[in-house]
Amino acid sequence: MHRYLLLTIGVVLFARYPSHAVELKPETIAAFNHYVQLSEQRMRNDLQSGSFLWTEGLPIQQGEKISERLKGGEVVIQKLETLERGASISVPGGLIHHWVGIVFIPSASLKQTLALLQDYDGHSRIYSPHVLRSKLIQHNGDDFKFSLRLRETKIVTVVLDTDYDVQYVRLNSKQAYSRSYSTRVAEVESAGEPGEHEKPIGNDSGFLWRLNSYWRFWERDGGVYVQLEAVSLTRDIPEGLGWLIRPFIISIPRESLGFTLERTRAALN
Repeated sequence: MHRYLLLTIGVVLFARYPSHAVELKPETIAAFNHYVQLSEQRMRNDLQSGSFLWTEGLPIQQGEKISERLKGGEVVIQKLETLERGASISVPGGLIHHWVGIVFIPSASLKQTLALLQDYDGHSRIYSPHVLRSKLIQHNGDDFKFSLRLRETKIVTVVLDTDYDVQYVRLNSKQAYSRSYSTRVAEVESAGEPGEHEKPIGNDSGFLWRLNSYWRFWERDGGVYVQLEAVSLTRDIPEGLGWLIRPFIISIPRESLGFTLERTRAALN
């Protein structure tokens, strides 16, 4: 109980930290973009080498154990970090959260899975309560633009209005992937109330500044493997609160990824 009280106090302090201390600075954006560039190069290398799913790059016995867990209905999640010449990439003023997860959806087809993911007007139903509103803005072939109103509640509640660009690529009749990039992230103050308004973009609580999502879909073994790799950017931890806040902040992207994969499977079952 004492530990929970300290965590609660720390999170509230984090949420109410002065706005000038959470300005999204050009050097933070540049570091995130550099991290993404290196991460996407690794993803391209994986495709060229034939490693379509993250698990294919693991030792054989480890990969077989994960396959058994997936067939048993588990969502398997792993933390990732892209290094540069063996060293971590510095992100001044920010934190990068990088996770990958896989789920196996028996009896589903690639066609059904893509149709579900591309039903952006229906995402508020599929991914409720984390997605409050969803809307398809534009659709041109395999390219989509859409918006989501997101809500994250964990001691404090944060509501975000977000826009995305996404592109789908069909490799063959059984494999496809997509790349989704946030193009706008605005924190909403007093959401759902008469005084609702957006905080200035890049001058907010810093709960989310960027979100890139990389999906892979593979129909085989009587179902579809769905992999989601997410790279997000948040503000850094205020000095003196790291030991309180860091575990909480790190847990949110992981839990969000797991929730998304679980709801995707549930919607296709």
